[in-house]
Amino acid sequence: QVHLAESGGGSVQAGGSLRLSCAASGYSVRSRCMGWFRQAPGKEREGVAFIDGSGTTRYADSAKGRFTISRDNAKNTLYLQTDSLKPEDTGRYYCAAAERYWCAYEATSFNYWGQGTQVTVSS
Repeated sequence: QVHLAESGGGSVQAGGSLRLSCAASGYSVRSRCMGWFRQAPGKEREGVAFIDGSGTTRYADSAKGRFTISRDNAKNTLYLQTDSLKPEDTGRYYCAAAERYWCAYEATSFNYWGQGTQVTVSS
């Protein structure tokens, strides 16, 4: 059974940083598409960052230059380094994993989801 456990969220002031982690069990992060999504109150879930089986990354325009997605195969963990945080980054961040090498990016293309970790950025 696949389990994704996010951690690292919290409350920070604008300009601060957080490192989100997603520890996977029953699933290998190696050579698979994984991603981070977020959902703000009253808004739809949106894709923030993705990494495919080759290690190629892709970011939402809002995240480019500020967020970095990475994975540690030995620890079987996905990360999202978030820097220069803004109040509009506030939301619940979800780790998602797909049973595919290449990313399709739509939320429906991901097979497994974590419970999420809350990020709150104050101005």
